[in-house]
Amino acid sequence: MSSRTLSLVVLSLVLGLGAAWMANNWLSGRLNARPDDNMQSVMVAAVEIPFGTMVETQHVVQVRMPKGTVPDDSFDSAEKVVGKIATFSMLRGDILRAARVAEHLGGSTLASLIDTSKRAVSVRVDDVVGVAGFLLPGNRVDVLATKRVGNSNNDAESKTILEDLRVLAVDQTASTDKTQPVVVRAVTLEMTSEEAEVLVKAQTEGRLQLALRNPLDNQKKPEPAPVAQPAPVVEPPKPVAKPVVRRSNGGAGVTIIRGTEVNVAKVQL
Repeated sequence: MSSRTLSLVVLSLVLGLGAAWMANNWLSGRLNARPDDNMQSVMVAAVEIPFGTMVETQHVVQVRMPKGTVPDDSFDSAEKVVGKIATFSMLRGDILRAARVAEHLGGSTLASLIDTSKRAVSVRVDDVVGVAGFLLPGNRVDVLATKRVGNSNNDAESKTILEDLRVLAVDQTASTDKTQPVVVRAVTLEMTSEEAEVLVKAQTEGRLQLALRNPLDNQKKPEPAPVAQPAPVVEPPKPVAKPVVRRSNGGAGVTIIRGTEVNVAKVQL
């Protein structure tokens, strides 16, 4: 082998080793590269998650988003959200937030859907009261009460007693995966303790009717303005009659006059 051929072989080996070393350094740098500080991991819904559904691993997926677009109450890992109950219906691609899920503390999932300051009350219904079967969990309704006001069956009055109540469940179902009308026997509504007292009282006095609300209509009727009471009339104080003193001509007595009262007082001179 000539010296020229040997030089070419040695040069080829040196260049090959150099290329391998550079490739190894580049690959190691890519594998050990830190994520972009401007990006953040966030969990989003991989499928539609109905109201009242327990979140499972296959329901969510992790994506990277700019920090400025991620809500403060979002989740950055599946372990933090799996097992919670969806308190709102979520579409595919929605960011999972703490405000839209609740802890499942045991028992039925319905208990986890109730707001901490409210109660769940069930109302017996039929196909008419239940809005012809179109009530589903997550809907909002008004409650109308009808009661008799006279001896005749025609003498009755109806009044809206409760407004904008959330439907937690129909019969024993708290899921919203159904879209077809279903005739139910009971509807569970979310309300405050004061509203529950009003509802129970109305049930004993007459008949209840539910009115389905548009989801965008969250306005309640304004409370009637209090009637201003007239200011009390303050009578001016009566003038106090000053005593009038008169001396008698004889100097033996003094006449004192207070209003219509006349007194004569004797004095010693």
